[in-house]
Amino acid sequence: MDAKQVSIDAAKLAVKNLIPEQRSLREIVAEIALNEVGTTEKTGKNDTAYGEWYGMNNVSWCAIFVSWVYNRAGITLPEINKGFKGLHYVPSGFNYWRKTKELTTEPKMGDIVMFEWGHDNLADHIGIFIKWDKVGESFYAVEGNTSFDSSGSQSNGGAVAYRKRYMKHVAGFASPKEINR
Repeated sequence: MDAKQVSIDAAKLAVKNLIPEQRSLREIVAEIALNEVGTTEKTGKNDTAYGEWYGMNNVSWCAIFVSWVYNRAGITLPEINKGFKGLHYVPSGFNYWRKTKELTTEPKMGDIVMFEWGHDNLADHIGIFIKWDKVGESFYAVEGNTSFDSSGSQSNGGAVAYRKRYMKHVAGFASPKEINR
């Protein structure tokens, strides 16, 4: 077993060892996301069970994955993209959470992280924050539609992966009011 798998297993165990009655929504979100790590597209054309659930398959699905995880945890995100369950377009989520003052500089397990790869001030990828590696510098997240490492596409890699990420790529963190109830 490699070091990355040990880290994923340790994160899963830390969440599962909590007494069920004491588990917060944040911990439930993290557990659901972590349990999806390793899932890949059916044919490599953005076709996933997440897209089927959302009603919009064969499209980039990182935001759809986040919406699905929250839904499975019993959290209904608002219709950020009208007519849909949550969001499918990352910039819409960033703008919504900025407008509703739900962006945070102190993310907690289960919060949402939005990335900006192109240095164009446009959030273009999204995932679930799991934990800090080095506070303010690096952290771990579970992301849909990314690659397992830095050699593949970071925003259209076709898999759910547990990734170490760096603050220099973060557009913002959101702590939706629905996870804080």
